[in-house]
Amino acid sequence: MLKRLLVELGERSYPILIGSVLEELKEQLPQYIKGQQVCIVTNETVAPLYLEQIVEHLSDFNVLTVVLPDGESYKTMATVTQIFDQLLENNHNRTTTIVALGGGVIGDMAGFAAACYQRGVGFVQIPTTLLSQVDSSVGGKTGVNHPLGKNMIGAFYQPSCVVADTRVLKSLPIRELSAGIAEVIKYGLICDAPFFDWLEQNVGKLMAFDDEALAYAIERSCENKAKVVAMDEREGGIRAILNLGHTFGHAIETAMGYGKWLHGEAVAAGMVMAVDLSVRLGWVDAPLLTRLIALLDAAKLPIKAPSEISNARFLELMSLDKKVIDGRIRLVLLKALGGAVVTSDVDIERVKETLDACKG
Repeated sequence: MLKRLLVELGERSYPILIGSVLEELKEQLPQYIKGQQVCIVTNETVAPLYLEQIVEHLSDFNVLTVVLPDGESYKTMATVTQIFDQLLENNHNRTTTIVALGGGVIGDMAGFAAACYQRGVGFVQIPTTLLSQVDSSVGGKTGVNHPLGKNMIGAFYQPSCVVADTRVLKSLPIRELSAGIAEVIKYGLICDAPFFDWLEQNVGKLMAFDDEALAYAIERSCENKAKVVAMDEREGGIRAILNLGHTFGHAIETAMGYGKWLHGEAVAAGMVMAVDLSVRLGWVDAPLLTRLIALLDAAKLPIKAPSEISNARFLELMSLDKKVIDGRIRLVLLKALGGAVVTSDVDIERVKETLDACKG
């Protein structure tokens, strides 16, 4: 059954379609495409699985396909330039629509290309990983990595539609599924305590690719994200709570080299660090940390950061995070299960204690 959620952003509002959507695309998608030109951006892993099917559904349009290498290490300006090259060489005009077919890396790069090409063209997200379905495809964050920091170059640019088909998740390696579950767990921690309870009871079903459980987790996650994004589209305030664990996690990804740790894996370890710090500050009780570690362990996610990253290096990379304002590191922490806060008023010695305690 097809479910439809709305991300409410006034004239930039758009639907998230959840369920067995791909087979209905020929009827559903044309209304979200501006003109006759379509550019599908995908990667070498996803293309053999779904590209032919999507092209067939768009047979009434002039379709260009751009197949990029797969992996976080390719999330660069140089790769995005390959998209621009193809658009220009094939005379795509400002009524073209870029369709992102892939995980978060493809969505971020294709969205950034859509934001920049001729100062903004149509954009549709067809995410094919759990992480991208519940997080990166929703909310309009696009961009690329820089050697000095993750996602430091980008734009807020909303899609016209997000298509989340639960059946494509069957093709995911278990490691990719787990990485997506990390972002699902995040929503329970920051704003939805009953959902966290549900996850504790149903994580086994998610790990077993249970269709009903996955559909519910995607819908609940997208509902939570849509509410937060509607309140704060450009992350001037409350939207920053969506980054629980990300300041620590991005430091891990940058220090280890993009792609060595999956984004969700780094976020998992980062969430442990954020909750550990919240416990040290006396904001939440230690049993919550125990519950989180048990849930992450059940999802086969890391619960410790790499021991080889020194505290000095960690703090250096955290200071480059996008949330830093006037030189002060801003962290997303918890005041309660389901109650996240953003603060820059944390004793750095407490942060060092957490770094010491949470590295493997």
